[in-house]
Amino acid sequence: MSVPKIRITPQEYLAFERKSEIKHEFYNGEIFAMGVASREHNPVCMNVGSEVSTQLKNKTFEIYMNKMRVFVPATGLYTYPDIVVVCSEPQFQDEEFDTLLNPTLIIEVLSPSTESYDRGKKFANYRSIESLQEYLLIAQDEYHIERYMRRGEFWLLSEARTIEEHMELTSIECVLDMREVYDKINF
Repeated sequence: MSVPKIRITPQEYLAFERKSEIKHEFYNGEIFAMGVASREHNPVCMNVGSEVSTQLKNKTFEIYMNKMRVFVPATGLYTYPDIVVVCSEPQFQDEEFDTLLNPTLIIEVLSPSTESYDRGKKFANYRSIESLQEYLLIAQDEYHIERYMRRGEFWLLSEARTIEEHMELTSIECVLDMREVYDKINF
Protein backbone atom coordinates (compact mmCIF):
# COMPACT_ATOMS: atom_id res chain seq x y z
CA MET A 1 0.00 0.00 0.00
CA SER A 2 1.42 3.39 -0.93
CA VAL A 3 1.38 6.36 1.35
CA PRO A 4 -0.32 9.40 -0.18
CA LYS A 5 1.90 12.41 -0.65
CA ILE A 6 1.14 15.36 1.56
CA ARG A 7 0.71 18.53 -0.47
CA ILE A 8 1.12 21.98 1.01
CA THR A 9 0.18 25.43 -0.18
CA PRO A 10 2.65 28.06 -1.38
CA GLN A 11 1.94 30.04 1.78
CA GLU A 12 2.82 27.03 3.95
CA TYR A 13 5.99 26.52 1.94
CA LEU A 14 7.08 30.15 2.37
CA ALA A 15 6.41 30.05 6.12
CA PHE A 16 8.45 26.84 6.40
CA GLU A 17 11.25 28.03 4.09
CA ARG A 18 11.74 31.35 5.87
CA LYS A 19 12.52 29.44 9.08
CA SER A 20 14.60 26.68 7.49
CA GLU A 21 18.40 26.57 7.74
CA ILE A 22 18.67 24.80 4.37
CA LYS A 23 17.11 25.80 1.05
CA HIS A 24 14.24 23.99 -0.62
CA GLU A 25 12.51 24.28 -3.96
CA PHE A 26 8.74 24.11 -4.13
CA TYR A 27 6.63 22.82 -6.99
CA ASN A 28 3.12 21.46 -7.31
CA GLY A 29 2.56 21.25 -3.56
CA GLU A 30 5.84 19.46 -2.82
CA ILE A 31 9.08 20.60 -1.15
CA PHE A 32 12.45 19.43 -2.49
CA ALA A 33 15.66 19.86 -0.46
CA MET A 34 18.52 21.34 -2.45
CA GLY A 35 21.81 19.46 -2.55
CA VAL A 36 25.21 20.58 -1.37
CA ALA A 37 27.45 22.25 -3.96
CA SER A 38 30.65 20.53 -5.07
CA ARG A 39 34.18 21.82 -4.66
CA GLU A 40 34.18 23.06 -8.28
CA HIS A 41 30.66 24.50 -8.21
CA ASN A 42 31.36 27.19 -5.62
CA PRO A 43 34.45 28.77 -7.23
CA VAL A 44 32.79 28.84 -10.66
CA CYS A 45 29.81 30.67 -9.10
CA MET A 46 32.12 33.07 -7.28
CA ASN A 47 34.19 33.73 -10.40
CA VAL A 48 31.13 34.47 -12.52
CA GLY A 49 29.47 36.54 -9.81
CA SER A 50 32.64 38.56 -9.33
CA GLU A 51 33.04 39.19 -13.08
CA VAL A 52 29.42 40.25 -13.50
CA SER A 53 29.51 42.42 -10.39
CA THR A 54 32.68 44.19 -11.53
CA GLN A 55 31.29 44.90 -14.98
CA LEU A 56 27.96 46.14 -13.62
CA LYS A 57 29.49 48.46 -11.04
CA ASN A 58 27.82 51.90 -11.11
CA LYS A 59 24.99 50.57 -13.31
CA THR A 60 21.37 50.09 -12.31
CA PHE A 61 21.47 46.28 -12.30
CA GLU A 62 21.10 44.15 -9.16
CA ILE A 63 22.88 40.81 -8.73
CA TYR A 64 21.83 38.02 -6.38
CA MET A 65 23.90 34.93 -5.64
CA ASN A 66 22.16 31.62 -4.79
CA LYS A 67 20.18 32.86 -1.81
CA MET A 68 17.54 34.83 -3.70
CA ARG A 69 14.44 32.78 -4.30
CA VAL A 70 12.76 33.22 -7.70
CA PHE A 71 9.05 32.58 -8.22
CA VAL A 72 7.70 31.49 -11.60
CA PRO A 73 4.06 32.68 -11.56
CA ALA A 74 2.91 30.69 -14.60
CA THR A 75 3.94 27.34 -13.10
CA GLY A 76 4.17 27.92 -9.35
CA LEU A 77 7.84 26.96 -9.09
CA TYR A 78 9.90 28.50 -6.29
CA THR A 79 13.62 27.98 -6.85
CA TYR A 80 17.10 29.31 -6.07
CA PRO A 81 19.22 29.97 -9.18
CA ASP A 82 22.97 30.19 -8.68
CA ILE A 83 23.08 33.79 -9.96
CA VAL A 84 20.27 36.17 -10.90
CA VAL A 85 20.55 39.63 -12.45
CA VAL A 86 17.73 42.16 -12.62
CA CYS A 87 17.92 45.10 -15.04
CA SER A 88 14.92 47.11 -13.90
CA GLU A 89 13.54 47.80 -10.44
CA PRO A 90 13.33 44.42 -8.66
CA GLN A 91 9.79 43.19 -8.06
CA PHE A 92 9.12 40.95 -5.11
CA GLN A 93 6.23 38.68 -4.24
CA ASP A 94 5.57 40.24 -0.84
CA GLU A 95 6.94 42.55 1.84
CA GLU A 96 9.63 40.06 2.88
CA PHE A 97 11.64 41.00 -0.27
CA ASP A 98 13.04 37.47 -0.53
CA THR A 99 11.16 36.15 -3.58
CA LEU A 100 12.06 37.81 -6.88
CA LEU A 101 9.55 38.00 -9.73
CA ASN A 102 11.41 39.73 -12.60
CA PRO A 103 14.85 38.27 -13.37
CA THR A 104 16.56 39.42 -16.58
CA LEU A 105 19.36 36.83 -16.55
CA ILE A 106 19.53 33.50 -14.72
CA ILE A 107 22.78 31.57 -14.44
CA GLU A 108 23.00 27.95 -13.34
CA VAL A 109 26.27 26.08 -12.76
CA LEU A 110 25.60 22.50 -13.79
CA SER A 111 26.02 19.64 -11.33
CA PRO A 112 25.80 15.95 -12.22
CA SER A 113 22.70 15.56 -10.04
CA THR A 114 20.84 18.59 -11.46
CA GLU A 115 22.06 18.95 -15.05
CA SER A 116 19.10 17.27 -16.75
CA TYR A 117 16.65 19.22 -14.57
CA ASP A 118 18.43 22.55 -15.23
CA ARG A 119 18.36 21.87 -19.00
CA GLY A 120 14.83 20.46 -19.09
CA LYS A 121 11.97 21.11 -16.70
CA LYS A 122 13.62 24.00 -14.89
CA PHE A 123 14.40 25.80 -18.14
CA ALA A 124 10.83 25.13 -19.33
CA ASN A 125 9.60 26.86 -16.17
CA TYR A 126 12.02 29.76 -16.57
CA ARG A 127 10.97 30.37 -20.18
CA SER A 128 7.52 31.42 -18.96
CA ILE A 129 9.00 34.38 -17.03
CA GLU A 130 8.29 37.40 -19.23
CA SER A 131 11.22 39.46 -17.97
CA LEU A 132 13.81 36.71 -18.56
CA GLN A 133 16.03 37.50 -21.54
CA GLU A 134 18.97 35.13 -21.10
CA TYR A 135 19.65 31.78 -19.45
CA LEU A 136 23.23 30.63 -18.95
CA LEU A 137 24.35 27.08 -18.19
CA ILE A 138 27.96 26.69 -17.07
CA ALA A 139 29.71 23.33 -16.83
CA GLN A 140 31.92 22.73 -13.82
CA ASP A 141 33.83 19.76 -15.25
CA GLU A 142 34.91 21.16 -18.65
CA TYR A 143 35.22 24.46 -20.49
CA HIS A 144 31.65 24.92 -21.65
CA ILE A 145 29.11 27.73 -21.38
CA GLU A 146 25.74 27.64 -23.09
CA ARG A 147 23.73 30.82 -23.51
CA TYR A 148 20.06 30.79 -24.41
CA MET A 149 18.82 34.20 -25.53
CA ARG A 150 15.16 35.08 -26.04
CA ARG A 151 14.23 36.27 -29.53
CA GLY A 152 10.46 36.71 -29.55
CA GLU A 153 8.97 33.25 -29.12
CA PHE A 154 12.30 31.50 -29.72
CA TRP A 155 15.41 30.86 -27.63
CA LEU A 156 18.70 30.97 -29.54
CA LEU A 157 21.68 28.93 -28.36
CA SER A 158 25.31 30.04 -28.49
CA GLU A 159 28.25 28.23 -26.89
CA ALA A 160 31.82 28.75 -25.75
CA ARG A 161 33.97 25.62 -25.42
CA THR A 162 37.61 26.67 -25.16
CA ILE A 163 39.66 28.66 -22.66
CA GLU A 164 40.37 31.31 -25.32
CA GLU A 165 36.70 32.16 -25.91
CA HIS A 166 34.30 34.54 -24.21
CA MET A 167 30.53 34.77 -23.87
CA GLU A 168 28.63 38.00 -24.41
CA LEU A 169 25.67 38.57 -22.13
CA THR A 170 23.65 40.98 -24.22
CA SER A 171 20.84 41.54 -21.72
CA ILE A 172 23.21 42.97 -19.11
CA GLU A 173 25.95 44.31 -21.39
CA CYS A 174 28.70 42.07 -19.97
CA VAL A 175 31.29 39.71 -21.39
CA LEU A 176 32.46 36.59 -19.56
CA ASP A 177 36.00 35.53 -20.36
CA MET A 178 36.43 31.77 -20.04
CA ARG A 179 39.79 32.23 -18.29
CA GLU A 180 38.06 34.21 -15.56
CA VAL A 181 35.08 31.87 -15.28
CA TYR A 182 37.37 28.85 -14.79
CA ASP A 183 40.11 30.55 -12.77
CA LYS A 184 41.59 28.07 -10.26
CA ILE A 185 39.47 25.19 -11.63
CA ASN A 186 41.41 22.01 -12.46
CA PHE A 187 39.66 19.39 -14.57
